[in-house]
Amino acid sequence: MRVLVVGGGHNGLVAACHLALAGADVLVLEQAPALGGGSRTDELVPGYRFDLHSAAHNIINATDVAEELRLGEFGLRYREMDPFSVAVFRGGPIVRFHRSVDATCDSIAEVDPAEARRYREWMRDAMPVVTAMRSGLEAGASRSRRLRRLPPTLAGGVAALVRNGGPLGLARLLLAPYGRVLAERLGSDLVRAPVSAFAAHASAAPDAPGGALFALWQAFYHQVGQWHAVGGAQGLVDALARCLAAAGGACRTGATVTRIIRRSGRVTGVVLESGEHLSADAVLTAIDARTALLDLLDPPLDGAEAERLRGAHRGNAVQMVVHLATTALPSYPGALPGDHSGLQSYVDGLDALRAGFAAAEAGHLPDDPVPTYAFTPSALDASLAPPGRHTVYLACPTAPFRLRGGWERAAEGFADRMVATVEARAPGFAASVVARSVRTPQVMAHELRWPGAHPMHLDVTLDQLGPLRPTRSLARHTTPVRGLVVSGAGTAPVGGIAGVPGRAAARALLRAMADR
Repeated sequence: MRVLVVGGGHNGLVAACHLALAGADVLVLEQAPALGGGSRTDELVPGYRFDLHSAAHNIINATDVAEELRLGEFGLRYREMDPFSVAVFRGGPIVRFHRSVDATCDSIAEVDPAEARRYREWMRDAMPVVTAMRSGLEAGASRSRRLRRLPPTLAGGVAALVRNGGPLGLARLLLAPYGRVLAERLGSDLVRAPVSAFAAHASAAPDAPGGALFALWQAFYHQVGQWHAVGGAQGLVDALARCLAAAGGACRTGATVTRIIRRSGRVTGVVLESGEHLSADAVLTAIDARTALLDLLDPPLDGAEAERLRGAHRGNAVQMVVHLATTALPSYPGALPGDHSGLQSYVDGLDALRAGFAAAEAGHLPDDPVPTYAFTPSALDASLAPPGRHTVYLACPTAPFRLRGGWERAAEGFADRMVATVEARAPGFAASVVARSVRTPQVMAHELRWPGAHPMHLDVTLDQLGPLRPTRSLARHTTPVRGLVVSGAGTAPVGGIAGVPGRAAARALLRAMADR
Protein backbone atom coordinates (compact mmCIF):
# COMPACT_ATOMS: atom_id res chain seq x y z
CA MET A 1 0.00 0.00 0.00
CA ARG A 2 1.43 3.33 -1.11
CA VAL A 3 0.66 6.15 1.37
CA LEU A 4 1.53 9.82 0.99
CA VAL A 5 1.69 11.87 4.19
CA VAL A 6 1.13 15.59 3.56
CA GLY A 7 2.95 17.57 6.25
CA GLY A 8 6.20 16.69 8.01
CA GLY A 9 5.44 18.07 11.45
CA HIS A 10 5.62 15.76 14.43
CA ASN A 11 2.09 14.40 13.92
CA GLY A 12 2.77 13.61 10.28
CA LEU A 13 6.00 11.85 11.23
CA VAL A 14 4.32 9.85 14.03
CA ALA A 15 1.64 8.73 11.57
CA ALA A 16 4.25 7.87 8.94
CA CYS A 17 6.23 5.76 11.42
CA HIS A 18 3.17 3.73 12.40
CA LEU A 19 2.19 3.19 8.78
CA ALA A 20 5.70 2.15 7.75
CA LEU A 21 6.00 -0.22 10.69
CA ALA A 22 2.70 -1.78 9.56
CA GLY A 23 4.22 -2.50 6.15
CA ALA A 24 3.02 0.47 4.10
CA ASP A 25 5.22 2.18 1.50
CA VAL A 26 5.28 5.69 3.02
CA LEU A 27 6.48 9.02 1.65
CA VAL A 28 6.24 12.20 3.74
CA LEU A 29 5.87 15.44 1.78
CA GLU A 30 6.91 18.61 3.63
CA GLN A 31 6.65 22.05 2.04
CA ALA A 32 9.44 23.61 4.14
CA PRO A 33 13.17 23.04 3.57
CA ALA A 34 13.31 20.90 6.74
CA LEU A 35 11.04 18.55 8.65
CA GLY A 36 9.36 19.50 11.89
CA GLY A 37 6.92 22.35 11.28
CA GLY A 38 6.53 24.25 14.54
CA SER A 39 8.71 21.63 16.23
CA ARG A 40 11.85 22.66 14.38
CA THR A 41 14.98 23.99 16.05
CA ASP A 42 16.89 26.36 13.75
CA GLU A 43 20.11 28.35 13.95
CA LEU A 44 18.40 31.73 13.60
CA VAL A 45 21.52 33.51 14.87
CA PRO A 46 24.97 32.09 14.01
CA GLY A 47 25.96 29.71 16.80
CA TYR A 48 22.57 29.90 18.56
CA ARG A 49 19.82 27.34 17.99
CA PHE A 50 16.23 28.21 18.82
CA ASP A 51 12.98 26.26 18.99
CA LEU A 52 10.74 27.97 16.46
CA HIS A 53 7.61 27.51 18.55
CA SER A 54 7.54 24.31 20.58
CA ALA A 55 9.65 25.08 23.65
CA ALA A 56 8.34 22.50 26.15
CA HIS A 57 6.84 19.03 25.77
CA ASN A 58 4.34 17.70 28.28
CA ILE A 59 1.40 16.01 26.52
CA ILE A 60 3.56 13.52 24.62
CA ASN A 61 5.20 12.56 27.91
CA ALA A 62 1.78 11.65 29.31
CA THR A 63 1.36 9.07 26.53
CA ASP A 64 3.29 6.04 25.34
CA VAL A 65 3.83 7.49 21.85
CA ALA A 66 7.62 7.76 22.26
CA GLU A 67 7.85 4.39 24.00
CA GLU A 68 5.75 2.62 21.37
CA LEU A 69 8.00 3.89 18.57
CA ARG A 70 11.15 3.25 20.66
CA LEU A 71 12.28 6.81 20.06
CA GLY A 72 14.88 6.53 22.82
CA GLU A 73 16.72 4.06 20.60
CA PHE A 74 16.73 6.74 17.88
CA GLY A 75 18.30 9.40 20.06
CA LEU A 76 15.40 11.11 21.84
CA ARG A 77 16.32 12.36 25.32
CA TYR A 78 14.29 14.55 27.64
CA ARG A 79 15.31 16.66 30.63
CA GLU A 80 12.70 17.73 33.15
CA MET A 81 11.98 21.41 33.65
CA ASP A 82 11.52 21.73 37.42
CA PRO A 83 10.25 24.14 38.53
CA PHE A 84 8.04 24.02 35.46
CA SER A 85 7.09 27.65 35.97
CA VAL A 86 8.21 30.66 37.97
CA ALA A 87 6.29 33.90 38.39
CA VAL A 88 8.56 36.95 38.35
CA PHE A 89 6.67 40.04 39.50
CA ARG A 90 7.83 43.62 38.98
CA GLY A 91 9.52 44.75 42.15
CA GLY A 92 8.08 41.78 43.96
CA PRO A 93 8.60 38.13 44.78
CA ILE A 94 9.35 35.08 42.71
CA VAL A 95 6.87 32.23 43.13
CA ARG A 96 7.99 28.77 42.00
CA PHE A 97 5.72 26.02 40.68
CA HIS A 98 7.39 22.65 41.07
CA ARG A 99 6.33 19.20 39.90
CA SER A 100 5.67 18.60 43.61
CA VAL A 101 2.51 20.29 44.90
CA ASP A 102 4.07 20.39 48.37
CA ALA A 103 7.17 22.24 47.13
CA THR A 104 4.94 24.63 45.19
CA CYS A 105 2.82 25.39 48.23
CA ASP A 106 5.96 25.98 50.28
CA SER A 107 7.06 28.59 47.75
CA ILE A 108 3.66 30.32 47.73
CA ALA A 109 3.55 30.24 51.54
CA GLU A 110 6.77 32.27 51.72
CA VAL A 111 4.68 35.18 50.42
CA ASP A 112 1.10 34.30 51.39
CA PRO A 113 0.33 31.23 53.56
CA ALA A 114 -3.43 31.59 53.00
CA GLU A 115 -2.95 31.53 49.22
CA ALA A 116 -0.81 28.41 49.57
CA ARG A 117 -3.71 26.68 51.34
CA ARG A 118 -6.13 27.76 48.62
CA TYR A 119 -3.81 26.45 45.91
CA ARG A 120 -3.44 23.09 47.65
CA GLU A 121 -7.22 22.74 47.97
CA TRP A 122 -7.73 23.73 44.35
CA MET A 123 -5.19 21.19 43.13
CA ARG A 124 -6.85 18.51 45.27
CA ASP A 125 -10.13 19.17 43.44
CA ALA A 126 -8.55 19.65 40.00
CA MET A 127 -6.36 16.52 40.01
CA PRO A 128 -9.17 13.97 39.45
CA VAL A 129 -10.70 16.11 36.69
CA VAL A 130 -7.43 16.08 34.80
CA THR A 131 -6.87 12.38 35.52
CA ALA A 132 -10.24 11.56 33.96
CA MET A 133 -9.68 13.84 30.98
CA ARG A 134 -6.30 12.25 30.25
CA SER A 135 -8.17 9.26 28.87
CA GLY A 136 -8.68 11.33 25.72
CA LEU A 137 -4.92 11.21 25.14
CA GLU A 138 -5.06 7.43 24.63
CA ALA A 139 -6.50 7.73 21.11
CA GLY A 140 -4.91 5.10 18.93
CA ALA A 141 -3.20 3.42 21.90
CA SER A 142 -3.01 -0.34 22.21
CA ARG A 143 -5.82 -2.23 23.89
CA SER A 144 -3.54 -3.21 26.78
CA ARG A 145 -2.57 0.43 27.34
CA ARG A 146 -6.22 1.51 27.39
CA LEU A 147 -7.09 -1.24 29.85
CA ARG A 148 -4.24 -0.19 32.15
CA ARG A 149 -5.47 3.40 32.07
CA LEU A 150 -9.12 2.49 32.69
CA PRO A 151 -9.05 2.13 36.53
CA PRO A 152 -7.41 5.52 37.21
CA THR A 153 -9.70 7.13 34.64
CA LEU A 154 -12.84 5.75 36.30
CA ALA A 155 -11.57 6.61 39.77
CA GLY A 156 -10.70 10.11 38.59
CA GLY A 157 -14.15 10.56 37.09
CA VAL A 158 -15.89 9.56 40.31
CA ALA A 159 -13.61 11.76 42.43
CA ALA A 160 -14.09 14.68 40.03
CA LEU A 161 -17.86 14.47 40.51
CA VAL A 162 -17.60 14.14 44.29
CA ARG A 163 -15.13 16.99 44.76
CA ASN A 164 -16.73 19.41 42.31
CA GLY A 165 -20.39 19.33 43.24
CA GLY A 166 -21.76 16.39 41.26
CA PRO A 167 -22.70 16.40 37.56
CA LEU A 168 -24.13 19.92 37.62
CA GLY A 169 -21.20 21.35 39.55
CA LEU A 170 -18.67 19.67 37.27
CA ALA A 171 -20.51 20.89 34.15
CA ARG A 172 -20.55 24.43 35.55
CA LEU A 173 -16.82 24.20 36.21
CA LEU A 174 -15.93 22.98 32.71
CA LEU A 175 -18.15 25.54 31.00
CA ALA A 176 -16.75 28.46 32.98
CA PRO A 177 -14.07 30.90 31.80
CA TYR A 178 -10.77 30.28 33.52
CA GLY A 179 -10.79 33.85 34.83
CA ARG A 180 -13.85 33.06 36.91
CA VAL A 181 -12.41 29.75 38.13
CA LEU A 182 -9.23 31.47 39.29
CA ALA A 183 -11.20 34.28 40.94
CA GLU A 184 -13.31 31.75 42.85
CA ARG A 185 -10.52 29.42 43.93
CA LEU A 186 -7.60 31.78 44.56
CA GLY A 187 -7.33 34.95 46.57
CA SER A 188 -4.97 37.16 44.58
CA ASP A 189 -2.94 37.59 41.42
CA LEU A 190 0.07 36.07 43.20
CA VAL A 191 -1.04 32.70 41.81
CA ARG A 192 -3.82 33.71 39.44
CA ALA A 193 -1.40 35.60 37.19
CA PRO A 194 1.17 32.84 36.54
CA VAL A 195 -1.52 30.19 36.12
CA SER A 196 -3.29 32.42 33.62
CA ALA A 197 -0.02 32.97 31.72
CA PHE A 198 0.16 29.23 31.12
CA ALA A 199 -3.54 29.09 30.26
CA ALA A 200 -3.14 31.91 27.74
CA HIS A 201 -0.51 29.82 25.95
CA ALA A 202 -3.47 28.02 24.31
CA SER A 203 -4.68 31.36 22.83
CA ALA A 204 -7.57 31.38 25.31
CA ALA A 205 -8.80 34.62 26.88
CA PRO A 206 -9.63 34.66 30.62
CA ASP A 207 -13.29 35.43 29.88
CA ALA A 208 -13.83 32.86 27.11
CA PRO A 209 -16.65 30.44 28.08
CA GLY A 210 -15.39 26.87 28.42
CA GLY A 211 -11.81 27.98 29.00
CA ALA A 212 -11.65 26.51 32.52
CA LEU A 213 -9.77 23.50 31.17
CA PHE A 214 -6.70 25.65 30.59
CA ALA A 215 -6.50 26.62 34.24
CA LEU A 216 -7.29 23.09 35.41
CA TRP A 217 -4.39 21.92 33.23
CA GLN A 218 -2.15 23.30 35.97
CA ALA A 219 -2.78 19.98 37.74
CA PHE A 220 -1.56 18.17 34.62
CA TYR A 221 1.84 19.85 34.94
CA HIS A 222 2.08 18.57 38.51
CA GLN A 223 1.19 15.07 37.31
CA VAL A 224 3.36 14.90 34.20
CA GLY A 225 5.85 17.76 34.44
CA GLN A 226 7.33 19.83 31.64
CA TRP A 227 10.14 18.45 29.51
CA HIS A 228 12.88 19.80 27.29
CA ALA A 229 14.05 17.64 24.38
CA VAL A 230 17.84 17.59 24.30
CA GLY A 231 18.98 19.53 21.25
CA GLY A 232 15.69 21.40 21.29
CA ALA A 233 12.35 20.29 19.87
CA GLN A 234 14.35 19.07 16.90
CA GLY A 235 15.42 16.14 19.09
CA LEU A 236 11.89 14.73 18.77
CA VAL A 237 11.74 15.42 15.03
CA ASP A 238 15.12 13.83 14.34
CA ALA A 239 14.26 10.72 16.36
CA LEU A 240 11.00 10.33 14.41
CA ALA A 241 12.83 10.76 11.10
CA ARG A 242 15.35 8.06 12.08
CA CYS A 243 12.52 5.76 13.17
CA LEU A 244 10.77 6.27 9.84
CA ALA A 245 13.93 5.59 7.85
CA ALA A 246 14.61 2.42 9.84
CA ALA A 247 11.07 1.24 9.02
CA GLY A 248 11.60 1.84 5.30
CA GLY A 249 9.77 5.14 4.95
CA ALA A 250 11.06 8.22 3.16
CA CYS A 251 10.69 12.01 3.29
CA ARG A 252 10.86 14.83 0.76
CA THR A 253 11.29 18.43 1.87
CA GLY A 254 10.57 21.43 -0.31
CA ALA A 255 7.65 19.41 -1.70
CA THR A 256 4.57 21.62 -1.55
CA VAL A 257 1.29 19.83 -2.29
CA THR A 258 -1.11 22.00 -4.29
CA ARG A 259 -3.82 19.41 -5.06
CA ILE A 260 -5.11 16.19 -3.55
CA ILE A 261 -6.82 14.29 -6.34
CA ARG A 262 -9.95 12.19 -5.92
CA ARG A 263 -11.71 10.21 -8.56
CA SER A 264 -14.96 8.24 -8.17
CA GLY A 265 -15.12 8.87 -4.43
CA ARG A 266 -11.57 7.81 -3.58
CA VAL A 267 -8.19 9.52 -3.34
CA THR A 268 -5.71 8.74 -6.12
CA GLY A 269 -2.70 10.90 -5.31
CA VAL A 270 -1.40 14.46 -5.10
CA VAL A 271 0.07 17.14 -7.35
CA LEU A 272 3.09 19.15 -6.22
CA GLU A 273 3.76 22.83 -6.84
CA SER A 274 6.34 21.72 -9.42
CA GLY A 275 3.57 20.01 -11.41
CA GLU A 276 4.75 16.52 -10.46
CA HIS A 277 1.96 13.99 -9.93
CA LEU A 278 2.40 11.31 -7.28
CA SER A 279 -0.01 8.37 -7.26
CA ALA A 280 -1.08 6.70 -4.03
CA ASP A 281 -3.50 4.21 -2.56
CA ALA A 282 -4.08 6.52 0.39
CA VAL A 283 -3.26 10.05 1.58
CA LEU A 284 -2.93 11.17 5.19
CA THR A 285 -2.89 14.94 5.71
CA ALA A 286 -1.16 16.36 8.79
CA ILE A 287 -1.88 20.00 8.05
CA ASP A 288 -4.87 22.26 8.78
CA ALA A 289 -7.92 20.13 7.99
CA ARG A 290 -9.81 23.01 6.42
CA THR A 291 -6.93 23.68 4.05
CA ALA A 292 -6.65 19.98 3.19
CA LEU A 293 -10.32 19.29 2.56
CA LEU A 294 -11.66 22.63 1.34
CA ASP A 295 -8.68 24.05 -0.57
CA LEU A 296 -6.35 21.23 -1.67
CA LEU A 297 -8.83 18.40 -2.24
CA ASP A 298 -9.94 18.36 -5.87
CA PRO A 299 -12.87 18.40 -6.10
CA PRO A 300 -13.23 19.82 -2.55
CA LEU A 301 -15.34 18.37 0.20
CA ASP A 302 -18.93 19.50 -0.08
CA GLY A 303 -22.27 19.09 1.63
CA ALA A 304 -23.10 19.33 5.34
CA GLU A 305 -19.70 18.09 6.51
CA ALA A 306 -17.96 20.80 4.50
CA GLU A 307 -20.22 23.45 6.06
CA ARG A 308 -19.48 22.18 9.57
CA LEU A 309 -15.76 22.25 8.84
CA ARG A 310 -16.01 25.71 7.34
CA GLY A 311 -17.63 26.86 10.58
CA ALA A 312 -14.70 25.73 12.73
CA HIS A 313 -13.21 28.80 14.37
CA ARG A 314 -9.95 30.39 15.46
CA GLY A 315 -9.53 33.76 17.12
CA ASN A 316 -7.30 36.65 16.12
CA ALA A 317 -5.13 36.43 19.26
CA VAL A 318 -2.04 34.31 18.62
CA GLN A 319 1.61 34.34 19.60
CA MET A 320 4.40 36.72 18.73
CA VAL A 321 7.83 35.17 19.37
CA VAL A 322 11.18 36.91 19.79
CA HIS A 323 14.33 34.79 19.93
CA LEU A 324 17.25 36.44 21.73
CA ALA A 325 20.93 35.52 21.74
CA THR A 326 22.35 36.77 25.03
CA THR A 327 25.55 36.88 27.07
CA ALA A 328 23.65 35.89 30.23
CA LEU A 329 20.37 34.58 31.57
CA PRO A 330 17.87 37.13 32.93
CA SER A 331 19.15 38.15 36.37
CA TYR A 332 16.13 38.25 38.66
CA PRO A 333 16.71 39.73 42.12
CA GLY A 334 16.28 36.87 44.58
CA ALA A 335 16.61 34.15 41.95
CA LEU A 336 17.55 30.61 42.97
CA PRO A 337 19.27 27.83 41.00
CA GLY A 338 16.66 26.24 38.77
CA ASP A 339 14.59 29.38 38.24
CA HIS A 340 15.50 29.36 34.54
CA SER A 341 14.45 25.73 33.99
CA GLY A 342 10.87 26.27 32.87
CA LEU A 343 8.44 28.98 31.82
CA GLN A 344 9.12 32.39 33.36
CA SER A 345 5.92 34.42 33.65
CA TYR A 346 5.92 38.20 33.43
CA VAL A 347 2.14 38.53 33.75
CA ASP A 348 1.24 40.56 36.83
CA GLY A 349 -2.52 40.11 36.75
CA LEU A 350 -5.58 38.79 34.95
CA ASP A 351 -6.63 42.30 33.93
CA ALA A 352 -3.55 42.66 31.72
CA LEU A 353 -4.44 39.43 29.91
CA ARG A 354 -8.08 40.42 29.53
CA ALA A 355 -7.09 43.75 28.02
CA GLY A 356 -4.49 42.09 25.79
CA PHE A 357 -6.94 39.57 24.33
CA ALA A 358 -9.59 42.25 23.81
CA ALA A 359 -7.06 44.43 22.01
CA ALA A 360 -5.93 41.54 19.81
CA GLU A 361 -9.46 40.66 18.74
CA ALA A 362 -9.88 44.31 17.72
CA GLY A 363 -6.62 44.18 15.75
CA HIS A 364 -4.50 46.19 18.20
CA LEU A 365 -1.32 45.51 20.16
CA PRO A 366 -1.57 45.09 23.95
CA ASP A 367 -0.64 47.92 26.28
CA ASP A 368 2.45 47.96 28.49
CA PRO A 369 3.57 45.95 30.28
CA VAL A 370 3.18 43.50 27.43
CA PRO A 371 1.85 40.11 28.62
CA THR A 372 4.96 38.04 28.11
CA TYR A 373 6.58 34.79 29.17
CA ALA A 374 10.00 33.34 28.53
CA PHE A 375 11.83 30.06 28.17
CA THR A 376 15.59 29.87 28.58
CA PRO A 377 16.36 26.36 27.28
CA SER A 378 20.13 26.88 27.17
CA ALA A 379 20.03 26.81 30.99
CA LEU A 380 19.22 23.09 30.64
CA ASP A 381 20.97 22.35 27.36
CA ALA A 382 24.38 23.87 26.62
CA SER A 383 24.30 22.53 23.06
CA LEU A 384 21.98 25.38 22.03
CA ALA A 385 24.44 28.27 22.45
CA PRO A 386 28.19 29.00 22.42
CA PRO A 387 30.02 28.51 25.74
CA GLY A 388 28.98 31.14 28.26
CA ARG A 389 26.11 32.35 26.06
CA HIS A 390 22.37 31.70 26.17
CA THR A 391 19.15 31.51 24.17
CA VAL A 392 16.01 33.27 25.38
CA TYR A 393 12.58 32.57 23.87
CA LEU A 394 10.11 35.39 24.49
CA ALA A 395 6.43 35.01 23.63
CA CYS A 396 3.40 37.25 23.86
CA PRO A 397 0.16 35.22 23.78
CA THR A 398 -2.03 38.25 22.97
CA ALA A 399 -0.59 39.35 19.64
CA PRO A 400 -3.12 39.94 16.84
CA PHE A 401 -2.77 38.01 13.60
CA ARG A 402 -4.53 40.79 11.72
CA LEU A 403 -2.96 44.01 13.02
CA ARG A 404 -4.35 47.38 12.04
CA GLY A 405 -1.59 49.17 10.22
CA GLY A 406 0.26 45.90 9.56
CA TRP A 407 3.12 44.09 11.23
CA GLU A 408 5.87 45.41 8.98
CA ARG A 409 5.97 48.76 10.76
CA ALA A 410 5.16 47.47 14.23
CA ALA A 411 7.32 44.37 14.64
CA GLU A 412 10.62 45.81 15.89
CA GLY A 413 9.02 48.30 18.25
CA PHE A 414 6.80 45.63 19.74
CA ALA A 415 9.81 43.34 20.20
CA ASP A 416 11.54 46.20 22.05
CA ARG A 417 8.55 46.46 24.36
CA MET A 418 8.67 42.72 25.09
CA VAL A 419 12.37 43.02 25.99
CA ALA A 420 11.52 46.00 28.21
CA THR A 421 9.01 43.80 30.06
CA VAL A 422 11.88 41.48 31.00
CA GLU A 423 14.22 44.39 31.78
CA ALA A 424 11.75 45.68 34.38
CA ARG A 425 12.17 42.39 36.26
CA ALA A 426 15.79 41.62 35.41
CA PRO A 427 17.78 44.87 35.33
CA GLY A 428 20.56 44.76 32.79
CA PHE A 429 18.89 42.14 30.62
CA ALA A 430 18.53 44.38 27.56
CA ALA A 431 22.29 45.02 27.56
CA SER A 432 22.94 41.26 27.46
CA VAL A 433 21.17 40.85 24.10
CA VAL A 434 23.65 40.48 21.24
CA ALA A 435 21.23 39.50 18.45
CA ARG A 436 17.59 38.68 17.93
CA SER A 437 15.13 37.16 15.48
CA VAL A 438 11.55 38.48 15.45
CA ARG A 439 8.78 36.09 14.40
CA THR A 440 5.53 37.94 13.91
CA PRO A 441 2.24 36.11 13.32
CA GLN A 442 2.54 37.04 9.64
CA VAL A 443 5.96 35.37 9.44
CA MET A 444 4.58 32.22 11.08
CA ALA A 445 1.58 32.08 8.78
CA HIS A 446 3.73 32.48 5.66
CA GLU A 447 6.66 30.25 6.60
CA LEU A 448 4.76 27.41 8.27
CA ARG A 449 1.51 27.80 6.31
CA TRP A 450 -0.51 28.08 9.49
CA PRO A 451 -3.82 29.78 8.62
CA GLY A 452 -4.28 32.67 11.01
CA ALA A 453 -0.80 31.88 12.46
CA HIS A 454 -2.52 29.48 14.85
CA PRO A 455 -0.09 26.69 15.87
CA MET A 456 -3.03 24.48 16.84
CA HIS A 457 -4.87 25.30 13.57
CA LEU A 458 -8.14 25.89 15.47
CA ASP A 459 -9.11 27.25 18.86
CA VAL A 460 -8.90 24.63 21.60
CA THR A 461 -12.41 25.14 22.98
CA LEU A 462 -14.93 22.64 24.34
CA ASP A 463 -16.82 22.64 21.03
CA GLN A 464 -13.56 21.83 19.18
CA LEU A 465 -11.88 19.39 21.52
CA GLY A 466 -11.61 15.62 21.75
CA PRO A 467 -14.46 13.88 19.88
CA LEU A 468 -15.54 17.22 18.38
CA ARG A 469 -12.19 18.25 16.85
CA PRO A 470 -12.42 19.65 14.19
CA THR A 471 -15.98 18.32 13.75
CA ARG A 472 -17.79 15.37 15.27
CA SER A 473 -17.45 13.24 12.14
CA LEU A 474 -13.88 14.16 11.26
CA ALA A 475 -12.75 13.50 14.84
CA ARG A 476 -12.56 9.84 13.76
CA HIS A 477 -9.87 11.03 11.27
CA THR A 478 -11.59 9.33 8.33
CA THR A 479 -13.30 11.43 5.65
CA PRO A 480 -16.08 10.82 3.11
CA VAL A 481 -13.31 10.25 0.54
CA ARG A 482 -12.04 6.67 0.59
CA GLY A 483 -8.35 6.44 1.38
CA LEU A 484 -8.13 10.00 2.73
CA VAL A 485 -7.64 10.62 6.46
CA VAL A 486 -6.82 13.79 8.39
CA SER A 487 -4.42 14.43 11.25
CA GLY A 488 -2.53 17.40 12.69
CA ALA A 489 -2.95 19.84 15.55
CA GLY A 490 -6.48 20.73 14.47
CA THR A 491 -7.76 17.15 14.74
CA ALA A 492 -8.73 14.90 17.64
CA PRO A 493 -8.00 14.82 20.40
CA VAL A 494 -5.97 18.03 20.86
CA GLY A 495 -3.17 20.22 19.54
CA GLY A 496 0.24 20.79 21.06
CA ILE A 497 3.15 18.36 21.06
CA ALA A 498 1.16 15.18 21.55
CA GLY A 499 1.69 12.86 18.61
CA VAL A 500 -1.67 11.30 19.44
CA PRO A 501 -3.52 12.76 16.42
CA GLY A 502 -0.83 11.24 14.19
CA ARG A 503 -1.04 7.81 15.77
CA ALA A 504 -4.85 7.79 15.79
CA ALA A 505 -5.02 8.83 12.12
CA ALA A 506 -2.56 6.10 11.10
CA ARG A 507 -4.59 3.46 12.95
CA ALA A 508 -7.80 4.77 11.37
CA LEU A 509 -6.26 4.52 7.89
CA LEU A 510 -5.00 0.99 8.48
CA ARG A 511 -8.47 -0.10 9.63
CA ALA A 512 -10.14 1.57 6.66
CA MET A 513 -7.77 0.00 4.15
CA ALA A 514 -8.18 -3.43 5.75
CA ASP A 515 -11.97 -3.14 5.38
CA ARG A 516 -12.01 -2.09 1.74
